[in-house]
Amino acid sequence: QLRFEESGGGLVQPGGSLRLSCTASGFALDHVAVGWFRQAPGKEREGVLCINDSGDIRNYADSVKGRFTISRDNAKNTVYLQMNNLRPEDTAVYYCAAEEICVRVGGFHLSTWGQGTQVTVSS
Repeated sequence: QLRFEESGGGLVQPGGSLRLSCTASGFALDHVAVGWFRQAPGKEREGVLCINDSGDIRNYADSVKGRFTISRDNAKNTVYLQMNNLRPEDTAVYYCAAEEICVRVGGFHLSTWGQGTQVTVSS
């Protein structure tokens, strides 16, 4: 079954940057969409960005427009989330998940949810 390992999180000051990685095992990512999601303490999981196998991108969160970008490297079976100009409200555990195409946030079922990677934005 498709699983992901998320990495790259950490503690960063407001205005800083991080690049998260989402590496798949058990499945080639060439022909699936991969989405990034996040869950802050006490809140529901929300979608961030998704990238289709074509490279088309779907944005789920207006708050990250102009700050976050998503990309994929199929040769490395990895999807990245570049996060710039981070804000305290970006603090959350970040996860990735796969589906055939970038569907609604609750529709990602091709992969199991991993442990995620913690991002903390604080001075």
